[in-house]
Amino acid sequence: MSITTSEIASQPALWERAIAEADGARELLGAPGERVLYLGCGTSAYIAESLAILREQAGVGYSDAAYGSEWRPGREYDRVVVVTRSGTTSEILDALALVPAGVHRTAITGVADAPVHALVDDALVLDYADEKSVVQTRFPTTTLIAARTVFGEDVSALPDAARRELDRLQDLDVAALDHFVYLGSGWAYGLAQEAALKIREAAQAWSESYPTLDYRHGPIAVAHPGSVVAMFGTPVPDLVQDVEATGAVVRTSAADPLVQLVAAHRLAVDVAASRGLDPDEPRALTRSVILR
Repeated sequence: MSITTSEIASQPALWERAIAEADGARELLGAPGERVLYLGCGTSAYIAESLAILREQAGVGYSDAAYGSEWRPGREYDRVVVVTRSGTTSEILDALALVPAGVHRTAITGVADAPVHALVDDALVLDYADEKSVVQTRFPTTTLIAARTVFGEDVSALPDAARRELDRLQDLDVAALDHFVYLGSGWAYGLAQEAALKIREAAQAWSESYPTLDYRHGPIAVAHPGSVVAMFGTPVPDLVQDVEATGAVVRTSAADPLVQLVAAHRLAVDVAASRGLDPDEPRALTRSVILR
């Protein structure tokens, strides 16, 4: 069994711990009324997008998200929260150096002793969800479970739902697929982007992600019988019919989008195996991007 597979399987237990310990994260994710910016790179950028939408939907306060590599000071914030599993990502460290004086700095990280800690005022350390794998799976989902609990959602049923998903037999003929598309709306669009990234990272396969209703605005043109199009969240019947008309396989689910992301993790590993690839050794990737 690969390291990545083991870490995917560990998610339900880690979610339970995150839910139980969520009170410790309450102020770190942004106190009520604070104007908060979430920053990340790669997987963490997608999680930052989801965090911002979840926080605003919960009515906690004004929330933005941006790529750490692209952000420059402009709008005023009370707190900047950086998401960085390793705590060493160059673009995140550089972005923190640009945060104006007086703005509270927080890190969400998987490592207790990392360079990012010297640049922030406090940190949410999810070291129990850290990973040996280059490909992130359990750290981002555990972050989101903790955040959703803090923002007032009842996610207590999700660990068992994830266990059921992990026990479910794979029913896709992955060897017959050459194109993987993930769609999501609202906070689930971040998950769709993350799911597509997992396919690219682990399996070197053609994958795309879009806001659900935007898929008909051009991208559907390349859907074909070798495509699978997965929709996170509530499916749109007309869109399902349009995609099916292309010959693509359409996947919808009544499961929570975060449980659907676990299914996408598993699919990425299965696709990698079908191509003779080791998901623990993704091409041209390292655990952390450190610019020299």
